Amino acid sequence: MDMAFTHVCLWTLLTFVLTWTVFYVTNRTKKATKPADAVPEERKDGATDVIIVGAGVGGSALAYALAKDGRRVHVIERDMREPERMMGEFMQPGGRLMLSKLGLQDCLEGIDAQIATGMTVYKDGKEAVAPFPVENNNFSYEPSARSFHNGRFVGKLRQKASSHPNVRLEEGTVKSLIEEKGVIKGVTYKNKAGEETTAFAPLTVVCDGCYSNLRRSLNDNNAEVLSCLVGYISKNCQLEEPKNLHLILSKPSYAILYQISSTEVRCGFEIFPHNFPSIANGEMETFIKNTIAPQIPPKLRKIFLKGIDEGAHIKVVQAKRMSATLSKKKGVIVLGDAFNMRHPAIASGMMVLLSDILILSRLLQPLSNLGDAKKVSEVIKSFYDIRKPMSATVNTLGNAFSHVLIGSTDEAKEAMRQGCYDYLSSGGSRTSGMMALLGGMNPRPLSLIYHLCAITLSSISNLLSPFPSPLRIWHSLRLFGLAMKMLVPHLKAEGVSQILFPANAAAYRKRYMAGTAL
Repeated sequence: MDMAFTHVCLWTLLTFVLTWTVFYVTNRTKKATKPADAVPEERKDGATDVIIVGAGVGGSALAYALAKDGRRVHVIERDMREPERMMGEFMQPGGRLMLSKLGLQDCLEGIDAQIATGMTVYKDGKEAVAPFPVENNNFSYEPSARSFHNGRFVGKLRQKASSHPNVRLEEGTVKSLIEEKGVIKGVTYKNKAGEETTAFAPLTVVCDGCYSNLRRSLNDNNAEVLSCLVGYISKNCQLEEPKNLHLILSKPSYAILYQISSTEVRCGFEIFPHNFPSIANGEMETFIKNTIAPQIPPKLRKIFLKGIDEGAHIKVVQAKRMSATLSKKKGVIVLGDAFNMRHPAIASGMMVLLSDILILSRLLQPLSNLGDAKKVSEVIKSFYDIRKPMSATVNTLGNAFSHVLIGSTDEAKEAMRQGCYDYLSSGGSRTSGMMALLGGMNPRPLSLIYHLCAITLSSISNLLSPFPSPLRIWHSLRLFGLAMKMLVPHLKAEGVSQILFPANAAAYRKRYMAGTAL
């Protein structure tokens, strides 16, 4: 198949996908709710402007951003001790750009954060290096990621936020939201002394993570558990290529290794709940040694086993997916994992969150009075649309990528997995284009669709080689169907009308990615 014919096929496929997708979703009806005509509340001297529930990455970053704009912010965090998390340890180049624009880039200093310039992918004894593109006209920041201990990073963010005179950071457990005629007025919480008290503000931000209890009273979206991620730390060691994230296409799914400090390596793999070995009785340790470790490349295997041999604490977290929806109640917005989740395989949750914070803080800047519930509601609706180029690209990519990473004996699924590896390892515009998407350096949904269609077409071409037998044609048709199942439902969930128009992505890049730090 020559290059011209390949491009014709690719663009034909892309046109078909877009046409089918738009036709599939345009029959949706949108219910419009008439905004309540309320008299804006006047700001009182010394009164809190914004209550933030949760002082993780999102809550701390938002508190600092709003405080710089002159807002008085009250942050309530359940546990002020340094968190010990397995998630939130890898910040893509796009996330670092957002952090810089928020004036928080120094929070990555002094925590032994490690530079990551790309990833090395392994499959069936082969390996390929896929670097972040150095020359990218759409990205104006240093094209490298950072990996680190999440707790150290959160501690720096909390320190930065609490150092601002407009921020009050308090340890307490929020029990419920205070609501009056469909408007959230504040929260009820227990302070560190165990006393139940209340706090009031014209705007409340719920940013308390994937296990949020408050989300249920605001949104009707439910998180879907996709799999489980098992991880531990191997200490006193360093990878041969410490500046690369190492992704192994093993079975039943992927395994991963990356530096989180100069002397520590995070080791992890994905497993599914229906066949989960027990950690308590040692089944998990046996499973790692006998099933996962033999699939790890020899140069990485010693480090992968080091943590297990030394009795490292094994952690398990659920990989979840949840589409973003806005609350119908006024005076409140949900952010972070309480608002939107995607498969963590592409390590982009913090990047989307920081992008959301940058957008929201800038939209709120012109408002002199957050007590005007109508104007705040308009800002929140604008925020929901403006975030789409970044969030939709990352969400769709994460969910599609997670399907490709799963090992299978199904010929069509394995062909797609092989096609993804071949595409990433081919070099040139294919590798740079995919890595720009993975790194948040080019958040354009149309570019994502192009590359996914290219991977599909390439995989079909390999399946049909050397000649298109009836069985190979059948597997090719199944592969195309799998690709559509990976793409179309996620585009529908993200909102086709908001994400498929190039002007939206161009406007996002111009307003939120151009230039460097503020």
